[in-house]
Amino acid sequence: MKADLAFGRRGISLNLPEGYRYEVLEARSARPLADVRAELDQALDHPTGRPSLEEMASGKRSAAISVCDITRPAPNSITLPPLLDRLHRGGIAEDEITILVATGLHRQATNEELRTILGPEIAGRYRTISHDARALSEHRSLGETRRGTPVLIDERFMAAGLHITLGFIEQHLMLGFSGGRKLIAPGLAAQETIKVLHSPRFMREEAAVEGSIDENPLHDELLEIARMARHDFMLDVALTHSRQIAGVFAGDGVRAHAAGVEFVRQSQLIPMEQYADAVITSGAGYPLDSTFYQTVKGVTAAQHIVKPGGRILILGECSEGVGGPEFAAQLKSFRNYAAYLEQIASAPVEVDQWQLEKLALAGLRFDVLFFAPGVTSAAMGCLAEKHFSQIDAALAAFFQGLPRQARIAVVPAGPYAFARVVQRTLSGSQG
Repeated sequence: MKADLAFGRRGISLNLPEGYRYEVLEARSARPLADVRAELDQALDHPTGRPSLEEMASGKRSAAISVCDITRPAPNSITLPPLLDRLHRGGIAEDEITILVATGLHRQATNEELRTILGPEIAGRYRTISHDARALSEHRSLGETRRGTPVLIDERFMAAGLHITLGFIEQHLMLGFSGGRKLIAPGLAAQETIKVLHSPRFMREEAAVEGSIDENPLHDELLEIARMARHDFMLDVALTHSRQIAGVFAGDGVRAHAAGVEFVRQSQLIPMEQYADAVITSGAGYPLDSTFYQTVKGVTAAQHIVKPGGRILILGECSEGVGGPEFAAQLKSFRNYAAYLEQIASAPVEVDQWQLEKLALAGLRFDVLFFAPGVTSAAMGCLAEKHFSQIDAALAAFFQGLPRQARIAVVPAGPYAFARVVQRTLSGSQG
């Protein structure tokens, strides 16, 4: 069987042996909108739970817009122009608008990446700044949440008269779904805030996983932080698997985001009748699989559809290597999953430990293999024995010991595929 998976910029084709029961789980979505600009205009002029954006801009002297960084394929070059147009019509001058790249603790964007993120014209005209979570002096303290999380948000965002976020909604390995509040924290938060949000206190919560919003304490925490930061207006979209716009959601950061989440759930769910014995998946290709840090999201997404003790093979090009220096150092010294979880359970939080923590939680339950040619085995710590730089070797290890007729799920787009096992009633309807 031939299977094509997202991998880097070009994809990868696999020749899979016969004798197994394959199920290919292609990412689902609603159809692309026929007239994207008309839908954007409608959403900005008649948003959920807010006056029109032009009305909100009226009387304000400045605005700050938080946008996704290069690791997220947000269509800002399409969504920004009508948004900026409303701000100008409301009286906010071009030089009073600041676009902040919500990097969280990711690296700053290069000039070339800014042109990709915003579109060349906007990148050349508007003041654009990459957030720096490590520069404490560039943040404003807003106090603490009810759970005690210190809230420090980028001063340039807080100083603006109008606070706007611009993103898209997809499943997220900790927050349930991205978008909305995530563009404020962790996107524009100081590392002192981010470390608490990504500590074992939240990471080990059962509900802090992909597709989970209800009773997800991390989602609730981010909503509280967004309120503290005065999240005035959000514009999020839902994307098709080919990254066209399928839905537009604007207005109040709680109500509009909830509507977007429901749309994504309804349009993207891939129902499965039973768990797979093993999964072959990907980091979803460029830009999401540019580092091993990001590729981990393919593993955590796959864990919802494979039986306990099953096997997962994750493919990620990792053209930029492992990821940030803190994550790289932790991975290189990694001994085993259980030891790592015990080690960080009560220790001070280190930058990027949460991604390795999420991987460790999955690794305790499943046999995880990695095809990551952009990463050396020496960089993988004890995971080197599960790491492969040649796809043939990775596939040979994956199929070793799997019984014939084993159920194998193939997920070409990794974390972009929102798949779940759906129980059925005796009458055959979905429960």
